Order: sequence, then C-alpha cells, then structure tokens
Amino acid sequence: MTVPGIDFGTIRTEFDVPGAFSAAARSAAENPPDRCASSRVDATDLALVTIDPPGSMDLDQAVHLERTETGFVVHYAIADVGAVVEPGGPLDVETRRRGQTFYLPDGSVPLHPRTLSEGSASLLPDVVRPAALWRIEIDDRGEPTSWGVARSLVKSVARLDYSTVQRDADNNSLHPSIAALPEFGRLRTASAIERGAVELKLPEQSVVRDAASAGGWRIELEPRTEADGWNAEVSLLTGMCAGRMMLQAGIGLLRTLPPAERSAVDVLRKTALALGIDWPAGASVGRILAGLDPTLPSTMAVMSVAPSLLRGADYAAFDGELPELTIHAGIGAPYAHVTAPLRRLSDRFSTEVCLSISAGTAVPDWARTALPDLPAIMRGSDSLANKVDRACVDLTETTLLADRTGEVFDAVVMRAKDGKRAAEVFLPSVAVIARCLGTPDDGTRVKVRLSAVDADKRTVEFTFPA
Repeated sequence: MTVPGIDFGTIRTEFDVPGAFSAAARSAAENPPDRCASSRVDATDLALVTIDPPGSMDLDQAVHLERTETGFVVHYAIADVGAVVEPGGPLDVETRRRGQTFYLPDGSVPLHPRTLSEGSASLLPDVVRPAALWRIEIDDRGEPTSWGVARSLVKSVARLDYSTVQRDADNNSLHPSIAALPEFGRLRTASAIERGAVELKLPEQSVVRDAASAGGWRIELEPRTEADGWNAEVSLLTGMCAGRMMLQAGIGLLRTLPPAERSAVDVLRKTALALGIDWPAGASVGRILAGLDPTLPSTMAVMSVAPSLLRGADYAAFDGELPELTIHAGIGAPYAHVTAPLRRLSDRFSTEVCLSISAGTAVPDWARTALPDLPAIMRGSDSLANKVDRACVDLTETTLLADRTGEVFDAVVMRAKDGKRAAEVFLPSVAVIARCLGTPDDGTRVKVRLSAVDADKRTVEFTFPA
C-alpha cells in the first residue's frame, strides 16, 4: 500500500490558522525605526550568546553569566519588540489577532513577519540590536537579591544550540559567557524543588521529516538534556523577577496557576505507591517527581497522572487592585512571561511594564490600556496552538499506522483503565501514545495489537492482551 504524503495544510484550514500578513503589516515590519533609540545604554561590550534549537532565526534571548565571590550576575537580553512595533499600527493590530507563533511540522506561522522576527529584531550574532537588558544578581544559594531591566544596545557573539551546549558542558569546554551555566542551573533547580515547583517529565512528541517513513514524516521524542533545563532556569528566573516587580508596582500581567487540588495529589500518591515508588511523609510532589528515573516505565505512568496537578493555568491583568491569584503553583512563585516577545504577544507589553517600573517612569498608555485585553487573547491563542499541535501529531500517527492494523507492538502502560477512560499506552518503536482497550496495569511493559485506525477522526486504538 502506498501512503500519500501528509498535507498539514488541512490542519491549517480546519483550525483557521492565520495566513499571510497584510501588505500594510509587511510594510510596517520592513526596517522599522527604533522609537526608543535616544534612551538606550550601550552594552555591546557584553559577550552575550543565544541558545536555541538548531536553525532557529527568531532569537528572543541572549545570555551572559558571571560567577562572583557571592553568587552570580545574570545578564539576559530580550528583543525589544515594543520599540519597533508602532502602537495601534497595522502590525500591532495583526499581532493581536494572532497572539503567538504557531509551529507546524512543515513550517511556522509567525507572530511577526519574518523580516522582523528573523531579521531586524532578532538577536542574531555579530549585529547590534535594541534589547531590554535584564541584570539579576543572585546569591550562592541561587536566590535573586536584586534585579532590573533597561533599554540597551547589545550584540550577541555566538549562536549556540542545546545539544552543542550539552556536549561542551560534558567536555568542560563551554563558551566563557556561559561557563557558569551548569552550576547556576543546578542551584536554580534545587531552589525550584524547595519552592514546591512541579516539573513534568512526560515524553514530548515531535513530527520530523523522514523520506523513508510513510507520508514523508515520522514521530520522535524530543530529547531533553540537562542544558535545556539550565537554560530554562534563566528564563524562569527572569519571569519570576518580573512578576515580583509587577506586584510591588501594582500593575502588570501575570501567568497564574492555582495550587493542585488535594484529590489530585492523593491520586498521584496512590499511583506512585502502587508502583512501588517510595513517598516519605511530608515529601512534596515536586521533590518526588524530580527524583524519579525517567528511563523506568513506572516513571512514565506517574508522570501521565501528574498533569492533573497543573490545571487552571490562566493570565491575570491588573492595574491597581491585585488579582485574587498571584502565583503560578507549577513554578512556586509569582511569574510573568517576558522572555519571548518575538513569538508571544503578551511579552511585548509585560516587558514594557517592567522597563517603566525599573526606570521609575509611568507605564505608557499604549501598554497600560492593552493589559485588560491580553488574557482573553492569550487564552484563545494558547488553546489554538495546543489543538494544532495535537492534530499534527494525530494526523502523523494515523498516517504512519494506516496499513499496520493487526500488528503487535511492545508498549509501556502510561495509565490504566479508569472509570470510563480507556488505558493509555506508549509505543517506543513508533513514538506513538494512544488509547488501549483492555485492562493492562499501570507502569508495565506489555504487548498490544493495533486494532483500529480512523483517518477521518485521526485516532488509533490498540487492544490488550495482544
């Protein structure tokens, strides 16, 4: 049987993913002037580096870490999108319609035209760029002691990727600008556990090109190295400082998450104990999850239950009266998105708020008046991004397995049958996660048979025992 190539255009059409930019928006993105050029500090002598996936061109962040006698100094440059997008102009209007960059296997749908997001505003190496430059001092326990952000001119000296950073860390040959990254990252990870932060280690499916596979694509699990986590801690630290600034000033936009319900924690603990995982009295969920071996089937089973702890994520805009919920329970602290303005709309406005707070000036009207609208925009945008991502994976799964009904596969049971919900299994050989009829036990290795593939509904189903 010959399987036709996968057309992800059907996903774009089904979910009405934004298409081409208007001529006016494209024109506005062509070499836009820096509206804040006169207020910038020259920081081009700071040897910043970027760390992104290979081939990325929309580079929002550049970092420089310095070890001191008392801790660390973190410099984190963020593309200053607020200074190059005219408030109320055609590009501003268009980005509010999009909300964020959408990523599909055959190409992204950017928040901004590529001439800006991958060109004039991107922190590409060896070119001077306008940026919001954070300076954060942390002590030898990894805790922030002071922070601020100012409009600056910066120049990245190197474009690195996660695998290269991990390799260099393993070989003790990291770029001098991030030589302290492993120590910093481990301290911040330990701090997260102490705060009660919860990190999930579920396998993330990614659709990649593969000429030898059915439809020209295959699914693989995205590798998550230690370097990924270290780099993420820089962004998380910055967002936490931003959140604290906003709360102290009484204005901003927080990313929030309510504490997990007691019943969800009880279910997770019951699952862990049933799988032979020790859960000492008083141990936090975050500490238990952080200590699990990601290679064990039991870990996958526990992690598949853990997302129930992280329900209710939202955005809270405020100007004067503080919101009822001010923390992000998954992070264990107040938190704001400020580090990806090329790819996420809210960060442009949040960064502007922090720049004003740090400078002791009034938040510009264009940013202040936008705050109440941003939660709804970002909720809708996040929902669409999640649906598109899931649909692309589902379409690839059904294409890969279209002519394999009846085959038997090795699988790991991620979740046993629970009430009306079928069991869920993970198939390492094809990186597929799917429902399974029958009653296999949590966290066990089993053989399952592919019993149904529905291309129209983009679903696959397995049966146990095989």
